[in-house]
Amino acid sequence: MSEELDLFAQEDNGKYLIGTVNGVYFEASDSFYKVLQVLIKETNFDWDDQRITVTGSFANIQTDSLYRFEGNVVEHQRYGKQFQAESYQLELPSTKDGVIAYLSSDEFVGIGKKTAEKIVKKLGVDAIDVLNNDMDKLEELGLSEKQKDSIKKVLKENYGIDKIIIELNSLGFTSTMAGRIYNNYTNSTLEIIHEDPYRLSVDIDGISFTKADQIAQQFGFASDSPGRIRGAIFQSLYDLTYATGNTYVELNPLVTETLKLLESNRNEAIDPQLVADQLIKLTEEDKIKSDDNKVYSRTFFNAEWNIAENLYRLLKSGNSDLPNNDALLDKLLIKAEDQLGIDYDSEQKRAIKDAIKSPVFLLTGGPGTGKTTIINGIVAVYALLNDIDLDIGKYDKDNPFPILLAAPTGRAAKRMAESTGLPASTIHRMLGINAHDDKLPEDIQELEGALLIVDETSMVDTLIMDLLLNSIPSHMQVIFVGDRNQLPSVQPGQVFSDLLVSDALPKKELTKIYRQGEGSSIINLAHSIKNGELPADFTKAQSDRAFIPCEAGQLTSAVEQVVKAALNKGNSKDDIQVLAPMYRGNVGINRLNTILQELLNPANPRQKEVIFNEQVFRIGDRVLHLVNDPENNVFNGDIGKIVGINIPKTKKDKKGEQIIADFDGNEVTFDKKDWINLTLAYCMSIHKSQGSEFPIVVLAMLPQYQRMFARNLLYTGITRAKQKLVLLGNVSSFRQSAEIISLNRKTGLLKRIRMEFGVEGKPVEKTDNEEVAVNNNKEQDSIVEEQDEPFIYNDGILTMDIIVNNKVDAMIGMNDITPYDFMR
Repeated sequence: MSEELDLFAQEDNGKYLIGTVNGVYFEASDSFYKVLQVLIKETNFDWDDQRITVTGSFANIQTDSLYRFEGNVVEHQRYGKQFQAESYQLELPSTKDGVIAYLSSDEFVGIGKKTAEKIVKKLGVDAIDVLNNDMDKLEELGLSEKQKDSIKKVLKENYGIDKIIIELNSLGFTSTMAGRIYNNYTNSTLEIIHEDPYRLSVDIDGISFTKADQIAQQFGFASDSPGRIRGAIFQSLYDLTYATGNTYVELNPLVTETLKLLESNRNEAIDPQLVADQLIKLTEEDKIKSDDNKVYSRTFFNAEWNIAENLYRLLKSGNSDLPNNDALLDKLLIKAEDQLGIDYDSEQKRAIKDAIKSPVFLLTGGPGTGKTTIINGIVAVYALLNDIDLDIGKYDKDNPFPILLAAPTGRAAKRMAESTGLPASTIHRMLGINAHDDKLPEDIQELEGALLIVDETSMVDTLIMDLLLNSIPSHMQVIFVGDRNQLPSVQPGQVFSDLLVSDALPKKELTKIYRQGEGSSIINLAHSIKNGELPADFTKAQSDRAFIPCEAGQLTSAVEQVVKAALNKGNSKDDIQVLAPMYRGNVGINRLNTILQELLNPANPRQKEVIFNEQVFRIGDRVLHLVNDPENNVFNGDIGKIVGINIPKTKKDKKGEQIIADFDGNEVTFDKKDWINLTLAYCMSIHKSQGSEFPIVVLAMLPQYQRMFARNLLYTGITRAKQKLVLLGNVSSFRQSAEIISLNRKTGLLKRIRMEFGVEGKPVEKTDNEEVAVNNNKEQDSIVEEQDEPFIYNDGILTMDIIVNNKVDAMIGMNDITPYDFMR
């Protein structure tokens, strides 16, 4: 609700007011945000009325109490001028009469004027501060237990939370951030922050190590204090994990990054041994996890174990009534073929039957290999086998539909729904994960149903897979479908690839190409790319594919010409999607979007438009949604069209500037504060296009994109094209991209699965993604070799030489083993 009260424009700065809170107009249920009516006593700005509306994040506001608010006078689009408070504090009475009147007020039950006078006589005009700092002083006043309890209760309510919020404000936190900090630590907030301010950067999203370090400096923490070094370790571990997509960080890069962070923030040299010492202690305290010189955050370490354990649970404890009768399934397949109008070949039938018979099943294949067709067959056979009526109108919340379909993106879910005729959901929506939550929930409600099919599984990251598997009951069958050669998830992990390589789960890889008729070349090109090469006819024009050579300076012109030619041939502008690897630069996505917008939706005096972050949005623009928002049924990667723009005629208009976008029939209204979640989508990144398909794809590949070159990137871009593909750039860029095998992400999931399933001794099946390529990220792909024997510490000191040369025994940190266990 607080979002509805956002402000239209700011005026004045550095204002304060002192006044009595008469009432609370509005109080958010999920934060400290409140709208107050205040009777003014004193201000340093002109105000015509005796009353004023004050907005902000306030903890325990007491009506009829005097407060001091500091902030700005603002103009709200709907409610006019208000005071937006950035900090506040209870204004204590400063005279003897004032303190007596306060203590004898109705707020202090059982305290009359005479008792109040006695308290002030004993403790002075600072009686409130004295008692708030030392409640034991109450014992010196000769009060009854009831009177003492009354004073304790009121002072605790009035000063407890407020004192915390006020100090957080003084440390530079807004009241909103202060409220989030308090919600995390509650009454222990100040104690925790004074003891270890670096916990803020670990526990609270949005607070960096640098901010925590600034606070620590105010508190006198030395540059080499243990808390500071720990905070830098946690920050570096987080940064490296999300920068690389790995679920762990090797010891040497972690130490290097930690030292860099520590020394750059205060420009003071730090002894590397101190970092090593804290790494050992954090491992011993189970604050981080260490395994074979690999350092994990607890979150990813636990998530990988949970994934392995839940997969084992589902495979071993699944439905005992699963069919094992091929003759019966063959009969049902004939009926399914009749219903669907499809003739499955032997490979497809085998895949359908194996999936139906398995508690957990993995189905992978490249474009055109019939994954969608097989999903339809699985649904049809499963429905026949279990006497399920596929008319979803017969089901309701008390009798849920037994077949669940899900995908990581809205467009992928929509494709599933269109191909099966059944409802499909994003994983986030199915699990009830809100994009506005600071952290993923620890507990997810168990899913209801009998069969779950997840498409585009290569896009599912480690943390989401952990939540998903934890929500699946043991009786539910699960089928994961995806293309192992596509890009991995944006967030850390490569779950689908690890599951396939593990050899622990039933699986089927489809190799035969079915989609697109004879003479079609897009899928053949994709399979050549998968094999690391360009076909001999790469530059030759095909019926569905063309290559147009161009350099960076010619790219924008080439894109314009290709799009104009497509439009002249009767194609809709909505059918054409331009893809590129990078956002910035003269050949980046942002630049191409500007060019394409002027071509496909040029400025028109009669057409509304707004400008946000140097980007123009017009009615008719194609836009991309950048986050998951289950509340509005719009998700990361969803593509929509702007169908309306509201521009207020005056500041008194109730509605501010708004953009209304249509996402496949779902109209969503975006207030200005949410425009950051939208971007133009005439050109989009290959990463964001994953999970989507387009009739016509224009794909650019130039030397300027070199640091992004990777086989799975090019493969993913090419396989977005359903009918036509136009390739722009130079042959060498496409060839380099095809040859560079993307670096395999470093995860512990494969090891966890093999340990859980007892198959760790099997040889690793090599995949494209597991080979190591020489590219610009080579330095991040160092491999730590296991030691034949434990290293013996002669003096018990862990040095940088030991770390750099990988001589840290793998057992340290496990089962309470320390370096001292290896001393001689």
